[in-house]
Amino acid sequence: MHVHGELWTVKELFVYPNEYIYWSIQIVMYPFMTGLVAGAFVLSSLYHVFGIKQLKDMARFALVFSFALLPFAPLPVMLHLQHPIRGIEIFMTPHFTSAIAAFGIVFFSYGVIVASEIWFLYRKHFVEMALKFRAKQDRSFSESFQHLLYSVLTLGVYDISEKTLHTDEKMIKILAGIGIPVACFLHGYAGFIFGSVKANALWMTPLMPVIFIMSAVVSGIALCMLTYIITMEIKEFLAHRKRAALGTFHSEQEIKSVEIHVIQMTAKYLLAFMVAAISLELLDLIFRGYTSLKSWDVLRSVIYGRDFFDIFILQYGIGNLLPFIMFLIPGLTIRRTVVGTLLVLFGVFMMRWNVVIGGQAFSLSFAGFMHYHMPIIPLHLGSLWSGLMTLIKTGIPPETLMETWDTFKEGLFGAVSIGVGPFVLFWLIAKIFPIFAEAKQE
Repeated sequence: MHVHGELWTVKELFVYPNEYIYWSIQIVMYPFMTGLVAGAFVLSSLYHVFGIKQLKDMARFALVFSFALLPFAPLPVMLHLQHPIRGIEIFMTPHFTSAIAAFGIVFFSYGVIVASEIWFLYRKHFVEMALKFRAKQDRSFSESFQHLLYSVLTLGVYDISEKTLHTDEKMIKILAGIGIPVACFLHGYAGFIFGSVKANALWMTPLMPVIFIMSAVVSGIALCMLTYIITMEIKEFLAHRKRAALGTFHSEQEIKSVEIHVIQMTAKYLLAFMVAAISLELLDLIFRGYTSLKSWDVLRSVIYGRDFFDIFILQYGIGNLLPFIMFLIPGLTIRRTVVGTLLVLFGVFMMRWNVVIGGQAFSLSFAGFMHYHMPIIPLHLGSLWSGLMTLIKTGIPPETLMETWDTFKEGLFGAVSIGVGPFVLFWLIAKIFPIFAEAKQE
């Protein structure tokens, strides 16, 4: 039976026998996904709390997208655990004596805040849809299901008078104001977990939670911009086909005007948070070099030597500097925004990678190094299903099947599954919430 981490760890020079890259790609995805949740919520709060009217459409979109991301935030840790059932203990017995256990309190608090804010935001729509289907006599199965769904979502509150709707707007603003620090704490504690590990010289810094929060806001805004563009393009393509069938057309300039205005305004705030995030990361790097602690020699060999390409070329160069210049150039276009947001997301992901994987790259002996090779294809067997069939027919030891499962959930396929999941959930939620309908009517 292999030790957890042995399958993807390569050792070099003097490394202790019990040292491996225990935290794999799923622990990279964990702060990355929680950062997207927090960043998307902060973007939505720019309108609801600070009243930036130009971001109204983007704020509505970002709030729902943050809710779609939320269930997938704890999944990477669940997949990483050798006994995933233990992960439920975080939610069943939350307390503040442990940074991990506190996640249960923060996660549920944030989930309640976001769900409540969405309910107040779309309560009028729920009531209108419920009354619409109730008034219909001969309802189909689909219409009966929608009537039941929207009736449940109203929570029995059918008052949509002007006074009540004004109260709903106040509650949205209050919840958004409370949600900003909770969202920051939701992701900041991930940086706290790394920053409080005294045994690791790369992670032990009080700036780690703040760096994580700033980069989280950057990644959340970038993903919302990218998803917003893709969604609008798909909707416009479908609408164009419908207009073509009816023989009515609109100019491309008219179609793009509203979308590019929203994107250009959001890009300004993305740039501001990028400046803050990059400044904090460089400040931490300069501080480490200036203080030159005992561990600086091995850190310098990792940062400026073995991980130089990952840190300075991929993270800072391609992931930070290049998109920063692209957004600064006047006349921002949709295509340039798509490329820029993809590079920003890549840069934030590489930051998480360099922190999690790079922090485990050197041995605690300060005389050896370890390399992480992310599993792509499950070992020994072609797939879990074929592995199970082979196990039943030929009696292959269960250890072999466990190795196959580990290389699946701790490898590329497991990470991609976590990344794709929120988009599927968002598509389902968009069937219930009219994310773009009200903006289109206005």
